[in-house]
Amino acid sequence: MSGVASSSAILPISGFPAGVDTRWETHRRVVWNEQEHTLEERELVYEVSWIKELGLWRSFLRSQRKVTS
Repeated sequence: MSGVASSSAILPISGFPAGVDTRWETHRRVVWNEQEHTLEERELVYEVSWIKELGLWRSFLRSQRKVTS
């Protein structure tokens, strides 16, 4: 199972020039938990930004949590 949710905002983060297109994407993925030797569903939140100087998108995993239903 997977799903995607995203939101766009220009955030006042130091180190980013004004007008940078930054958004957050949330993905739900089934991943392997090496410590417990089980599959589990996790919610992964990525920060996605356009790097004008390089002409490409970059993304960083910002947080993750186990999904409990």
